Amino acid sequence: MRARALFACVAAVSLLATGCGDDAPDRSSTPPTGLELPGQFGGTEAGSLLSATTMPTVDRRLSAASSVAARITYLSTSGIDGSIQEVTGTVFAPGGTAPEGGWPVIAYGHPTTGTRPECAPSLDPMLLGMSQTVTGLVKAGYVVAVSDYQGLGKDDTYHPYLDATTEGQNLIDSVRAARKLVPDASTRWAAFGGSQGGQAAWAANELAAGYAPELQLVGTASYSAPLAIDGFVDAAVDGTLTSEQRLAWLQVLGALAAESPDFPLDDYRRGVAKDEWDVLMACKGPPTVERDRLANEVTSEDLRPSDPQAAEALRQRLQSMSLPRVPATAPILIVYGGQDQLVPPVWTDRALDEACRKGDVIQIELQPDRGHADVDGGSAFPWINQRFAGEPARNDCPAFIGPVEPTVVLEAPQ
Repeated sequence: MRARALFACVAAVSLLATGCGDDAPDRSSTPPTGLELPGQFGGTEAGSLLSATTMPTVDRRLSAASSVAARITYLSTSGIDGSIQEVTGTVFAPGGTAPEGGWPVIAYGHPTTGTRPECAPSLDPMLLGMSQTVTGLVKAGYVVAVSDYQGLGKDDTYHPYLDATTEGQNLIDSVRAARKLVPDASTRWAAFGGSQGGQAAWAANELAAGYAPELQLVGTASYSAPLAIDGFVDAAVDGTLTSEQRLAWLQVLGALAAESPDFPLDDYRRGVAKDEWDVLMACKGPPTVERDRLANEVTSEDLRPSDPQAAEALRQRLQSMSLPRVPATAPILIVYGGQDQLVPPVWTDRALDEACRKGDVIQIELQPDRGHADVDGGSAFPWINQRFAGEPARNDCPAFIGPVEPTVVLEAPQ
């Protein structure tokens, strides 16, 4: 299969962007009600499809390219407590006759859009800037599942921001749900995403073999992915959080506070960060202009942990949310920038070294002159096509980690 779609958003992903731009107009958090679609509904296990409706206002280019364009609700597993949660998202399918074995599936992990229910891509006609990329994928012959992630799109739960396990399971279960909506969807799938979505795609790779053995993961591609996120704590302690990192850090704190009523939020925020908290959590429309202005007024002292004990507690929590943790199921493509001020390349290097030592097969693309939001994602389509074609994946790990020092065994004296 030849991919000809445009990777408009993959080429410029941002942990804090709303899709691919900050000028998206404010829209209602309740989209017009669509018509119910047929599907295999019901069940209580992860991956169950609960509802699927048409999207009357979705980008007309995407609608025209799709035989199915649906907003869905499905079940997935929380990475925090293992509970089953309702999650929303979207599914799009090509027209025409499916190839032998069914339409291959791509789980698209979206970048950060915010942490509140109204921040879900499924609530926006343009998918918060991602509709062009999804249109290209559908035209290339993929079923595309875009999870909103737990807590986005629904009022009765919260979004565990940057919890890799939750995001990864949300992506996997979006594929399961898509196959219940699109009968001709294959069991073969790939995942890709930028920034937060890059973390989600990598996590899905690590989880796939054990969590969804009935599916066949061929590979995952990640861009500017926040893998080893415990570095945020050190930067907060040292007072070196960059302007790009501050909003992301506030959203991490907000998610942890939503996760547990006992979380001591005020141990990690004060000043503008505390006084303007609600504005700083805005994710769309005119309030984001004020959010961005206030973000520049947040000082290092506003975000410094109150004492070493508070810092260590948070460091341990973020380490549990970080990647890698176990060997990957399938090959990985990772693209990151040498000038990234949000996810410093040294964080990514540390994660890659650990993943390589676990035996992962990783194609590593460091773009020295690029930052977080302007990495070039042009390699994604050929790489994904090669994985579906069954071609051997390039492995840069041996050169990345260098030779392993031989183990010296000391014998006890006789």
